[in-house]
Amino acid sequence: MPIAQPTLNTPRLLLLPAQPAQARAMLDFHVRNRQHFEPWDPKPGDMFFTELYWTMQLRQRARDWEEGRGGRFLLALHAEPERVIGSVGLSNISRGAFQSCHLGYGLDQHCQGQGLMREALEAVIRCAFDTLKLHRVQANYQPHNLRSAGLLKRLGFEIEGHAKNYLYLNGAWRDHVLSSRLNPDFDPEHMLA
Repeated sequence: MPIAQPTLNTPRLLLLPAQPAQARAMLDFHVRNRQHFEPWDPKPGDMFFTELYWTMQLRQRARDWEEGRGGRFLLALHAEPERVIGSVGLSNISRGAFQSCHLGYGLDQHCQGQGLMREALEAVIRCAFDTLKLHRVQANYQPHNLRSAGLLKRLGFEIEGHAKNYLYLNGAWRDHVLSSRLNPDFDPEHMLA
């Protein structure tokens, strides 16, 4: 039986499990931040800026959690729980001998520099280690993304290497720095299959 995806609380944030009912709020988040995310994301398809697209995406993210493949948390301030200001995703969950996942995240351009993403990532990493019982969380970033580099370093991620032409983003292949953080309390005796 799958573990129910929790709502995570931090001092300033609610981290809500992705659900199709949040499609309009997620669309608004992406419309507000279209230019802000452009350098870091793939070029959006024709449907990206539609409520239907986000309904389908959030339905799939909820299914990913149910099937143990990943999970998406939508960030909202306690004072404005209906307004999405960010997103944190765990993807490519691999079990067996690997027990690992990838971490991805994005924050509203008007909320940066306040420590909100660090607060959110600390909660999601705890969830990955304590709830999902993962051994490793991997996070990759473009070398010139100094904000992500600094944030991941402060969170205890260590650089493991560099990947040339790693992802096709914003119309070109982009190099990435590969980093990870290991679960110090991982117990191989209690690994999930």
